[in-house]
Amino acid sequence: MTRRTLPVLAATALFSSLGVAPAMAGSLSAGSLGGDTTNLTANITELNDSGVESTAWLSLEGNELSVRIESSGLLAGAPHAQHIHIGGTNQCPDPTQVGTGFEGAIRTTDAIDSYGAVRVSLTTEGDTSPASALAVDRYPVGDAPYSRTFTVTDEVAASLRAGEGSVVLHGVDHNGSGEYDGDQVSDLNPDLPSEATDPAACGELNLDSMGSLSMGSLGGSLGSTGSLGSTGSLGSTGSLGSMGS
Repeated sequence: MTRRTLPVLAATALFSSLGVAPAMAGSLSAGSLGGDTTNLTANITELNDSGVESTAWLSLEGNELSVRIESSGLLAGAPHAQHIHIGGTNQCPDPTQVGTGFEGAIRTTDAIDSYGAVRVSLTTEGDTSPASALAVDRYPVGDAPYSRTFTVTDEVAASLRAGEGSVVLHGVDHNGSGEYDGDQVSDLNPDLPSEATDPAACGELNLDSMGSLSMGSLGGSLGSTGSLGSTGSLGSTGSLGSMGS
């Protein structure tokens, strides 16, 4: 079977098999959901024996969502798609679940019944709708920290206020080669290796009544979201071309 690596041209691919939901056309008026701040946290733990550990902090005011993620153990030098999934049982899959991937690895669609569809793409810049679910050139690279403030739909805001949803990080080096490769193809796009899209870690969102993530606690990092294009050295994503070597 042909060995597959992650091509740069796949960066903007959109795949319905991801369980991606279309962007909602509802009003984005903050007043429709009230102006109170909702804080959530997620303790994100490994899937597929990835060794990834991560924490996400979310703060929602009206329809404005601020997100911060700190991670360790992600494949260095590689982009990692990350999303808020909502639906299914709003839970992460059992990490011992046997999937359809490499040596029983869980692939993205294996866990759709657990964490549901992509509702928010946690990109570093530009669109954050499900349409950017696999916009590889706009996701953090390796363990780069993430922080961004953006607007979500009324439907997403309502789900978050109810404590529904999970944060999922993708990209696993199953064979230890140091890049996304291998014969197993992605369940989202046959032009991609499965390693590029398999879930690396998942954490269920929980309401934080103590408000441990306030806008103040984010400091100036969210005020500088204009510089997010350089978060995770995404300016060097041209190096993705070498992943096919």
